[in-house]
Amino acid sequence: MVCPGITIRDRLRVLLPADPGNYYRERDLVPPELRSKLGRAQIEIVNFHVFKRRETLKAPKVTRQILGQGAESVGVFTETPDQMVRRAVGSLARKRNLVVLNDEAHHCYRRKPDATDELVAKELKVLKGEDRQEAEQRDRDARVWLSGLEAVAVKLGVRGVYDLSATPFFLRGSGYQEGSLFPWVVSDFGLIDAIEAGLVKIPRVPVDDDTLQPNDLPTYRTLWMRIRDKLPRKGDKIDEPSLPVELEGALLSLYGNYERSFNAWRAATTDDPDATPPVFIVVCNNTTVSKMVFDWVAGYNRTIPGQSGPAAVSGHLELFSNVVDGRWTSRPSSILVDSMQLESDDAMSDEFKRAAAAEIDVFKAEYRARFPGRDVDALSDSDLLREVMNTVGKPGRLGEHVRCVVSVSMLTEGWDANSVTHVLGVRAFGTQLLCEQVVGRGLRRMSYVTDPDSGHFLPEYAEVYGIPFTFMPASDVPKDHQYRRATTGKRVWAQPDRGHCRITFPRVVGYRYEIGDQNLAAEFDAESRLVLSNADLPTYTEVEGITGAQEVHTLDDLRTVRRSSVAFKLADELVLRFRDDPDDNGVRGIRPWLFPRLLSIVRDWMGDPRQLVLTDGVFAQLLMIGALREQAVERIYNAIVSTPGPEPRLSAILREVEAVGSTDEVDFMTAKTLWPTKAGEGTKCHVNAVTLDSRWEQTVAQRLEQMPAVKAYVKNQGMGFEIPYAIEGKQHRYMPDFVARIDDGHGPGDLLNLLIEVTGMRGRPKEAKVDTARDLWCPAVTNLGSFGRWKLVEVTDPANVISELTPLTGAR
Repeated sequence: MVCPGITIRDRLRVLLPADPGNYYRERDLVPPELRSKLGRAQIEIVNFHVFKRRETLKAPKVTRQILGQGAESVGVFTETPDQMVRRAVGSLARKRNLVVLNDEAHHCYRRKPDATDELVAKELKVLKGEDRQEAEQRDRDARVWLSGLEAVAVKLGVRGVYDLSATPFFLRGSGYQEGSLFPWVVSDFGLIDAIEAGLVKIPRVPVDDDTLQPNDLPTYRTLWMRIRDKLPRKGDKIDEPSLPVELEGALLSLYGNYERSFNAWRAATTDDPDATPPVFIVVCNNTTVSKMVFDWVAGYNRTIPGQSGPAAVSGHLELFSNVVDGRWTSRPSSILVDSMQLESDDAMSDEFKRAAAAEIDVFKAEYRARFPGRDVDALSDSDLLREVMNTVGKPGRLGEHVRCVVSVSMLTEGWDANSVTHVLGVRAFGTQLLCEQVVGRGLRRMSYVTDPDSGHFLPEYAEVYGIPFTFMPASDVPKDHQYRRATTGKRVWAQPDRGHCRITFPRVVGYRYEIGDQNLAAEFDAESRLVLSNADLPTYTEVEGITGAQEVHTLDDLRTVRRSSVAFKLADELVLRFRDDPDDNGVRGIRPWLFPRLLSIVRDWMGDPRQLVLTDGVFAQLLMIGALREQAVERIYNAIVSTPGPEPRLSAILREVEAVGSTDEVDFMTAKTLWPTKAGEGTKCHVNAVTLDSRWEQTVAQRLEQMPAVKAYVKNQGMGFEIPYAIEGKQHRYMPDFVARIDDGHGPGDLLNLLIEVTGMRGRPKEAKVDTARDLWCPAVTNLGSFGRWKLVEVTDPANVISELTPLTGAR
């Protein structure tokens, strides 16, 4: 028996006749008089990774190079196909004419015979980013699986192969139309049939809400399309969890329904010690996003200035929080897992081990307490987390008390707990196959007892957000695609011998005005006005399935929060805006004595219907949602610092980690046109080329090369240099076109850092960007004193750069 991962391999043990919990006995599949014959069967259960040919000898890199073999090559240091087969089939190595059962067999297929590598590559190129990587990995896995079975057939012979799959469809990259059934399907009882027959839970998806966007799908049905550009990229450093408003709203809305389900479960199982709670799962696209969501849900450690050691911060969802009263619980209610890493025999990555370090330590301690005679140190971290994940919903096991699972990628096939009742997708779903697979993690029924009156199973439901599930077996994919000709990438990178042209800059995350403690006041106007509406965040969502009852999810739990609690939360965050300057250790002190006055200002703002405008159906407690609260704090803060009084001093707030960037970090591949910068004597650019998006960028670079006063310059690409700004209450990032260092008469030791923006037509977004850079970013960074002087100049004509910049040098 061959399956795609360790989870399924472990679960298939119920098909071993000698297993204590085998299904032949438990489900009365084989009569007692024939069970002795069943015991004669020899069965080996493996995951397809065993078909990867392993190294038989670890050879040094130098030895490989001498023999002309790279690290990934197959040669004298790698198993032969026969050696691989003998290892893979275990006790069946001396048998002949084996019978093969492939479980989740949609992973095992051969490409269409006339589908060349080039054609498949073009097909995969339609996908982008993580979707493409996932499709390419599926294609590689399919080849490993099938080639392994072919090697078994050559070595031992195969009498027959039986494929089993709930989704027997071709995937993108196979050469066939995506979503079409395998032609060798003999029997097909699809998901829709299973739902209608009552064999599985009924998935209910959002069908309507009160967002003010006509002719659009519900917000929580198409969640990924609305938040994907607001989420951090893989590898980004996240200091504290901050979610897009739509994602936070989805979590709160779905959690509200979960809380009611949990309370009903608790009331119904008071006398059942083996009852396990309903489970809420979140499926994310990468480790960075999953860790951010997990911290927001379950709690995290926050570093407090002046305090030794981190402080534990409770999660936002009470039933899922692993922190209670400022302490980590001894039995986590939520876990973070990486499905892909747990399904391979490979070691878990250091990045994920760091993210899951706390829960690994807790589960080790619990393992020691439950099983005193066992050696927990003999278990790998992967084994331990896999044990927790696989025992979710099972009484007496490590995962019995888990209520929330936050997963990277998708929770692997083979993993499903009958107690899963709520599923949230925070990733792309390019095909209905992926939708079915992820929704399927929550479809196993909790009860198979028939209703005594009707003789049928009672309906059970799974609430599903963020997955565009359409109750269809195949996706609507156009037959023909237009492809661009492949372009060879070119490298843009900082030249080691041009270090004298290095440009450094601070990574700014916000701005603050330093004012005295006395006479804090605020005069509100149109700029401090905030309109709360359900345009972006629904306050109720209707969900329904292909059959069964309809349900309405709301944010009514937020309505119960007292308005004074909202005011206290806003004032608390405002206090952080008025922190002292950093001391010698870089610690910025908090001034808690400002809280009473700030609370009074907040209450005035909230009580003014001209400032906090509530449209139909919304309520002030929505300000407890992080992104909306940030908008309110920003408006109140700006009103305070702009109110006449002692002259405030503008200062920049820097990132706590990697606060300084430079041109040293430029190193990327591009298919765009490049303009080589001048090398050798007189070079002015640290980077080998200017990446051209248009002709005018080359013109600007040429003019900067010609000006004697310009000592260094760079095109702002691949540096990570962004300026935060807000427009209509939403946070954005702006990238100036060029950065230059010029001699403006202060001498070579005090060059002027110049942001150069080439301006075409100006509109609201453009004005907000430029005004923020000129009036906030440049003076705030200059006031820091450690990054030199900064200024922004707008160039209206690229061909006139020299004339525009010359006055800045003091020359005529």
